[in-house]
Amino acid sequence: MTGIDRYRPFALTIVAAMLAALLAACSSSPPAPVEERAVDVDTRVREPARETSEGVQVFPLKNPAAAQLMEDASRAEAAGDLDQAAVLLERALRIQPRDPELLQQMAETQLARGEYEQALGFAVRSYDTGPRVGEVCARNWNTISVARERLGDGDGAREALDRSGQCTVTRPQGL
Repeated sequence: MTGIDRYRPFALTIVAAMLAALLAACSSSPPAPVEERAVDVDTRVREPARETSEGVQVFPLKNPAAAQLMEDASRAEAAGDLDQAAVLLERALRIQPRDPELLQQMAETQLARGEYEQALGFAVRSYDTGPRVGEVCARNWNTISVARERLGDGDGAREALDRSGQCTVTRPQGL
């Protein structure tokens, strides 16, 4: 028996143990992430804006193709297909990249998808290009508030919620 043959059973045992440890490590899955409660966009963004938007409303003219894509995206969202809704809205944004309603709808879709940074960016762009009063304005700030809340910015969320209240402009009494 040569010197190498004498250690072969020991070496095979070590290799087998290492292989078993490696396979065990590969087969174990990481702990599942705690699923964050999905944002209910209707409850947190759209309904409050609708309730406070009794006054002045400003809406830009719509390109018919972009309007159709927005309607299709709304149907996809209602059916629970948020990814398809986002794709349709991206197409519409290629047609009308500065449409505040379209940007806001994309913000709300991103919010529902849990893409809070994206939602925040689209809502800010919508506010920057859109009206400073009315439902779209209130939806902008409600979206910004929820996105900031989900990103851990509680003060920014409260500030944005306060700003949403400034979007309501009503006609003076007696006119």
